[in-house]
Amino acid sequence: MDAALAPSLRAALVAAGFTVDGVAEVLGPRAHDALLRNETAPGLARTRGGSPVEVLVRLFLLQTSVPLADAERALPGLVDRLAVAGLLDQSVGEVVARLDCRPYATEEEDLWVVSDLTPGLDGGPQRVGPDHVLGISPASTSLAQLTLREEVGSALDLGTGCGVQALHLARHAGRVVATDVNARALAVARFNAALNEVEVDVRDGSFFAPVRGERFDLVATNPPFVISPGRFGRDERLVYRDSGLPGDEVVEHVVRRAPDHLAPGGWCQVLANWVVERGRSWDDRLAGWLPAEHDALVVQREVLDPAAYVELWLKDAGRHGAPDYLERYDTWLSWFDDQGIEAVGFGWVNLHHTGEAAVRHDLLSWPYDVEQPIAEAVGQWGRAARVADGVGPGDHLVVRPDVVQETHGPVGVADPETIVLRQQRGFRRARTADTVEAALVGACDGDLPLGAILDAVAQLLDADPEQTRATYLPVARDLVAEGFLSPS
Repeated sequence: MDAALAPSLRAALVAAGFTVDGVAEVLGPRAHDALLRNETAPGLARTRGGSPVEVLVRLFLLQTSVPLADAERALPGLVDRLAVAGLLDQSVGEVVARLDCRPYATEEEDLWVVSDLTPGLDGGPQRVGPDHVLGISPASTSLAQLTLREEVGSALDLGTGCGVQALHLARHAGRVVATDVNARALAVARFNAALNEVEVDVRDGSFFAPVRGERFDLVATNPPFVISPGRFGRDERLVYRDSGLPGDEVVEHVVRRAPDHLAPGGWCQVLANWVVERGRSWDDRLAGWLPAEHDALVVQREVLDPAAYVELWLKDAGRHGAPDYLERYDTWLSWFDDQGIEAVGFGWVNLHHTGEAAVRHDLLSWPYDVEQPIAEAVGQWGRAARVADGVGPGDHLVVRPDVVQETHGPVGVADPETIVLRQQRGFRRARTADTVEAALVGACDGDLPLGAILDAVAQLLDADPEQTRATYLPVARDLVAEGFLSPS
């Protein structure tokens, strides 16, 4: 893949209007949604006009052949060169894509991402090669929404794949390094960096080996986290998802080694799967991976039954319906049973190098809807973790504007049975509150210090002021740590 082609290709894509908005307009809601389900018929019906954007949609997204003359109008002067570079195949009178080129966008700009073609369109063959370069996926967009976007000096995209995370990082990091063990992925990532006019230092190597001795302000990684026995034939390991290590050792390795590569104030953010052992809580197990000198926020978003997990990844590998499908299914599931694996957790690991002696480790099971992107809420957690333990009677606190109070109980009763404080943004946490806690939060407008508010609430409820302070100062610290309150 010749990066020298990237500027000309970019110019042609821009001129054709081959952007997220442009494609959505051409396809319309029905065809666009069908394509998300890997169905092309509605899209083919919507793109018969021969305009450059329609030709590019048919060529790259719908993966159908287009007339050579149409391709040359959409990609003027580029068809032969792109064929030589491996992006297109050209025959007499027709052109087909050998790689995907897909519009992508942030809030600020249009981007394009080259990757291998999407398998399984219209129920076609799902099998992919061991060095398949995955394009934009739910996992990659989840990591992009998780990753903090403050300006930083340096960032590392560990296991870059097609390089989509590096494209994001390059917009707010002075220096970006991207690593991978897949030679094809490295070539694609370099091309995508050139296509989107960003500088990325792309390096070959496993895990942190290519950055030995270096530290970064931000590390973002979606490692090959699929939990399996770790035994693959030469042509069976899919590099984009299979590490070759058994179980969740790849995630544990990343979490344990990342602190060696974080600069002071730096973050490591990992999208991961982990084992939930039979008879042991998931958070107890993961707590043993976390660095004693770094803050950590671990969020379990989803839990899958082993059978559902095996089915998911066998289908991803194109094995569903294969002659050996049942044998593979049984072997994998039996390995789960032998290892005492009760379930598989999916979620996020966030490490923060604060440089403080006191650290905070929060492990949260949170399968509920959250605001996306969630990155700002993670940053807010990091800031709150630094101040919550120091909150005292003299501090002035304010309730976050999006916090609402809900009451539950029979209609017309003076005292509700249950009071719930609920956030409308970020993690959208909720917690049950008693009368004192609800009154405390309601009075936190920044005017009175915390101690005075607690004394007033105690007087109002005819309670002992000293006991009220002793009981509810720790509650106030929890409310700050969870983001319901913050220092004014």
